[in-house]
Amino acid sequence: MKKTKKLSLTKDGKKKLIIGSGIILFILILVLALAFNKPKTEEKPLQQPEQKEPVSEDIHIIDLNSNSRPIAVMINNISTARPYQAGLQDAYLVYEMIVEGGITRMMAVFKDADTARIGSIRSSRHYYLDYVLENDAIYVHWGYSEYAANDISKLKINNVNGLVYGNTYFWKDNTLPIATEHRAFSSMELINKGIEKLGYRKTTEESPLLTYSAKAIDLANMEGAILANQVDITYSKSVTSSYTYDEATKTYKRSVNGKAHTDYVTKQQYTAKNILTYQVKNTTISGDSKDRQDLDNIGKGTGYYISEGYAIPITWEKTSRSSKTVYKLKDGTPLVVNDGNTYIQIQPKGEQLSIS
Repeated sequence: MKKTKKLSLTKDGKKKLIIGSGIILFILILVLALAFNKPKTEEKPLQQPEQKEPVSEDIHIIDLNSNSRPIAVMINNISTARPYQAGLQDAYLVYEMIVEGGITRMMAVFKDADTARIGSIRSSRHYYLDYVLENDAIYVHWGYSEYAANDISKLKINNVNGLVYGNTYFWKDNTLPIATEHRAFSSMELINKGIEKLGYRKTTEESPLLTYSAKAIDLANMEGAILANQVDITYSKSVTSSYTYDEATKTYKRSVNGKAHTDYVTKQQYTAKNILTYQVKNTTISGDSKDRQDLDNIGKGTGYYISEGYAIPITWEKTSRSSKTVYKLKDGTPLVVNDGNTYIQIQPKGEQLSIS
């Protein structure tokens, strides 16, 4: 039987094509067949926007998620002022270097601290600026040598100077039985007020100087490891900094010239989790009336990383005044240190270092 076509008119009189029922049924079957046999395409799951993972919060010495700018404070270390030192235990880094007269001066670096008494605070020496720069820190000091004054200006160091702001962001503790130049102190509250008033940048994009491990690092089986229960670092005839390992706390108790180095406020002996020690050449600046020093600290050399009763040999390299000092193991692997505060002992070349 033939399939028929039939013409009809719509209500408006136009022609309308009517297809026979057989053809309609055929088309429906064809459409359904194609639909069922259509190849399936794999549906891609919706992708979530990439989330930036927060830095591990397992490190306690500093908050690795914080972008607060470090604050570096010059600390007086003359023997008559040492019993009145305060606040060093709150610093996550402390540098010790030689200055004129065979004495040393310290630079304590703080981050997100609220320490109420820091000091006593002393004047700047120009090579300390290299370590202010490597930490992208704001520098707190009371006065300076002429070389430091020139470099603070030339290098555009953000600084809070007690000579200028002594009555505002510092105070003199005149109850202490020492010369007036050794009585200057400040607090993090006052320092931060100074930073705010002076309009300095308060955040940093720089990563910390050192890489920390939340898990304790076992140095005992590392290449070149030696026992380090007692460490003596001689700076001159006047100063030897020493550390005695305390197995109970897994830290080093700090002494100077055989006497416990204690905090004036807490009366507790200062301790260190990590010690980095290496030597650089120092020379007296020609023609300087006070025999001020210069340090040959741009370059590279060897030293030791000391923690939890052992010392291992390391290398160090600093390529410019502003660059970070890079510490590595002997095989070239970047150094990772234990979670805790670190003393960086930059010792004069040729002086005695004893590790036993």
